[in-house]
Amino acid sequence: MKKYFSLFLTIVFPAMLFSQNTLTPELLWNLHRVNAIGISKDKQYIIYSVATPDVEQNKNITKTYRIPVDGGSAEEITNADSLVANTHISADGKWKISDSDVKIMNVAGSDFYPDLTKSNVRIYNSLMYRHWDTWEDGKFSHIFLSAVGDTSKKDLMPNEPYDCPQKPFGGDEDYLFNPDGKHVVYVTKKKQGTAYTLSTNTDLYEYNVETGETKNLTEGMMGYDINPSYNSKGELAWLSQKRDGYEADKQDLVVLNGKTKMNLTASRDDINVESFKWSDDGSNIFFIAPKDGTLQLFEVNYPGLTKMAVTVKQITNGDFDVSGIVGQKDKTLFVTRTDFNHAAEIFTVDVNDGNMKKLTYVNDSLNNNLAQCSWQKKYVTTTDNKKMVVWVVLPPNFDSTKKYPTLLYCQGGPQAALTQFYSFRWNFQLIASQGYIVVAPCRRGMPGFGTKWNEEVSKDWGGQVLKDYLSAIDAVSKEKYVDTSKRGCVGASFGGFSVYALAGMHNGRFKTFIAHDGVFDFRSMYGTTDEMWFENWEKGGPYWDKNNAVAQRSYSQSPSNFVDKWNTPILIFEGGKDYRVPFEQAQQAFQVAQLKGIKSRFIIMTDENHWVLKAQDALVWQHEFFKWLDETLK
Repeated sequence: MKKYFSLFLTIVFPAMLFSQNTLTPELLWNLHRVNAIGISKDKQYIIYSVATPDVEQNKNITKTYRIPVDGGSAEEITNADSLVANTHISADGKWKISDSDVKIMNVAGSDFYPDLTKSNVRIYNSLMYRHWDTWEDGKFSHIFLSAVGDTSKKDLMPNEPYDCPQKPFGGDEDYLFNPDGKHVVYVTKKKQGTAYTLSTNTDLYEYNVETGETKNLTEGMMGYDINPSYNSKGELAWLSQKRDGYEADKQDLVVLNGKTKMNLTASRDDINVESFKWSDDGSNIFFIAPKDGTLQLFEVNYPGLTKMAVTVKQITNGDFDVSGIVGQKDKTLFVTRTDFNHAAEIFTVDVNDGNMKKLTYVNDSLNNNLAQCSWQKKYVTTTDNKKMVVWVVLPPNFDSTKKYPTLLYCQGGPQAALTQFYSFRWNFQLIASQGYIVVAPCRRGMPGFGTKWNEEVSKDWGGQVLKDYLSAIDAVSKEKYVDTSKRGCVGASFGGFSVYALAGMHNGRFKTFIAHDGVFDFRSMYGTTDEMWFENWEKGGPYWDKNNAVAQRSYSQSPSNFVDKWNTPILIFEGGKDYRVPFEQAQQAFQVAQLKGIKSRFIIMTDENHWVLKAQDALVWQHEFFKWLDETLK
């Protein structure tokens, strides 16, 4: 089988590259993945890496390049680290910081019983015994300080059962040197076990290299405080949320100047900052935020201790996502950009007028031979008389006189923005290229439309948000090109919950459903998931609190309460290492469908977590996705 598969790749696959004109799963997994690293210290080059999936080896092959800031040919390099500024080395070159794991807690059976070396046992006394896709093993990621050229290292968090970088998503952006070279700032949540599962309160800590003193810079700030970054003047900016336990709270830009903190975006209800970068002169901050179903580039001035007003300016505008900020040279900013037809490439932006120009062309050789999808941006009136953005993605060579099978796409989160993203799994171009129309509503719960809209999903998962979905599909279904006899509903995570919920209330709208890692039963979810702050905020509390009317209403909305109305074919995907939405959620849903005699299929990806990251697993996922639609919809 392996030999045959290799032969297929070497003989058939190249032919596909030149003969096919629509995107297929195989072509999608031949696309290169561009990751911008930064601008060179001399401001002459943009440094970036390109990861290319190797399907046979089931991994990515990564190379690093540099390209002149004014455009030109890219050159492969091996010394990227030496070309860009390194915030992990002090400005005077004397000190460096790094991270590694430290064993602090006893967890394994052999930790407690050293003579039982062959035991395969874990012993826990609190929650957070597993998180996302790993079991707690008693090791914590810590920061270490060392003199350059010295092999000895000093643990900045000795014997502390806390993580920096934060697990599972934190990286080396969680710690850096102050430009003065005498202080290290790092992110951690100083809670452990059950207390950790109930709180989102991370803080920024400052370590004094000379005295060894550590102080909390964000004491009293109760939500997430992350992504610290200094400007050239030594002023510290970071992303901050106000409320403990609410992981999707409005995220603002805060700057610390000495002892004075200033929130630069608090007054803008519609601004929810995703990422940022200081301007070279330290007087402004460029940032990315959702806006009307896209991600756009903004600029805010930092007045320091003066009485100058804070002004937010939107720089870019269009049907695309500015997905990352790379660096700056004079009045030119370098960013990454995507849309429904294009994976990330690097662009230049004129900060004065927002004019953008493409700098890298990594995937053009493939894209130029692909039929592109088109899309419409509709504004649909919801049942409570609000205007909702709905993306309608159309197949290549769309003919409005024909009828097309149509899929309602349900976004995860629940507070994740639905924008012009390019996914290697939920890829709208790929889906539309197989002949389907994709209806993707920016329903209740998404940032970019004000905090009220963003928060109206919490504690009401079975309420207005489900009506928003139906408003979207009903409005688009009025178009003559929608085949109303061939409509499906698909989604993952909160989108998977949405699929399960709509399966019990769609009143015959849909002919098929596909759910991935979705929440099916609210009670068992509360009893088996890892991050309890999420469940407590989103559901309003535990199911056993009978005096909590909000929580009781939430649990009454569980999809498991409405399976008596299930009567439609359903395909269920689940990751075997998904501890965020654990395995039994999918198991229960499949069991219901089978026992009710509903056509159903259960696909378990044993080594995947809440996503599908391995190339061959992803290809199986995509082939089974379209195979199911062929069986139940076309």
